[in-house]
Amino acid sequence: MYREAWRLQRDHFWTEDMAEVDWRAVYARYYPLLERVSSRSEFSDLVWEMQGELGTSHAYEFGGDYRPAPHYSQGVLGAEFVWDENAGGYRIENIIEGDPWRAEATSPLAAPGVDVRAGDILLAINGQRLDATTSPAQLLVNQAGQEVLLTLAPRPGESGVAAEAAPDASAAEGAAPPKPELRAVIVKTIHSDEAARYRAWVEAKRRQVHEATAGRIGYVHIPDMGTHGYAEFHRGFLAEVMRDGLIVDVRYNSGGHVSQLLLEKLARRRIGYDAARWGGVAPYPSESVAGPRVAITNELAGSDGDIFCHSFKLLGLGPLIGKRTWGGVIGIAPHHPLVDGTITTQPEYSFWFQDVGWMVENYGAEPDIEVEMTPQDYVAGRDPQLERAIQEALRLLAEQPIVRPDRSTRPSRALPRLPARA
Repeated sequence: MYREAWRLQRDHFWTEDMAEVDWRAVYARYYPLLERVSSRSEFSDLVWEMQGELGTSHAYEFGGDYRPAPHYSQGVLGAEFVWDENAGGYRIENIIEGDPWRAEATSPLAAPGVDVRAGDILLAINGQRLDATTSPAQLLVNQAGQEVLLTLAPRPGESGVAAEAAPDASAAEGAAPPKPELRAVIVKTIHSDEAARYRAWVEAKRRQVHEATAGRIGYVHIPDMGTHGYAEFHRGFLAEVMRDGLIVDVRYNSGGHVSQLLLEKLARRRIGYDAARWGGVAPYPSESVAGPRVAITNELAGSDGDIFCHSFKLLGLGPLIGKRTWGGVIGIAPHHPLVDGTITTQPEYSFWFQDVGWMVENYGAEPDIEVEMTPQDYVAGRDPQLERAIQEALRLLAEQPIVRPDRSTRPSRALPRLPARA
């Protein structure tokens, strides 16, 4: 397995001379350590160290003959809970509403007919009482995709008592009123709230941009450069492109291969409009941004995310704001697993730019305007990178206002009037 991993690099690394690394010497240097390997994980460490001698990104090793870990299907309610000592239960702080048409992309508590709101107190799950040391997550282990019974406290001001159970007018005077009844709700848990949280995050950023710019600037986030990111880009872009400008957020972009398709769309320069009597006015080229384009990135954007960010600058599409990206642009296409199923990756597709040559690898794309995002910003709910992007978009918009066709200046084909007879 060690020799095979070494050989795959020798045969598939992007340059035949192995970037002038003496690859035979590397083999000989690490080979004696095989005798000291006493576990599968130590062999993984050895392969990582050997491949690391190449000094490039995307030289990975994963998988292999490991004993499967026990799997606990964690049920999720897509909400945030805080223990409330006075109420004796967990207060629902926030219900994460994502895409309501996808059951796995929104909170079960937001489903139609489920009368649960932020501020409600969750007392028990499936009849098991919650307390300060027993959280909702603990009682939802092995409950993913299952229907569960939630017991909630009555809301203040709501008796929760059915009409037929109300005290009769003939009841003895001075009798104690009935106690409010607990509420019971059945919901189906989801396996993960990642999709719901992502949608809530994107929509919150979009609202922030719209509110800060009076709706003049649009916002789109690209999570990766694969099928998901391609779909997310068009979902946001097609809805936002009719605004005066656009902020393109590529923070946390995990890479892929579609950057050139997205850049091609963003590079369209609006030069005119197509006007129709019944169809209104449409931009030409279609799906083109009228005004400024601003990109945001950070140190967690990489691979094709690196390439997108540097290309955005190189094409002159607009300023790049944030932090320098990851710096790994030598792509991979794994060929052969090792005998125990291990996958090793060989950096095969390097990248060169006309301004910096090969130097985006191991360095990253440098922002035009560096803006730090500190842990304190996260805790306080601030986004200084997005705030600066909004500021730059508005400044650029003020410097070059959008010009649109004035229909009052349209050509006239009316014949000149003849002089009236005496």
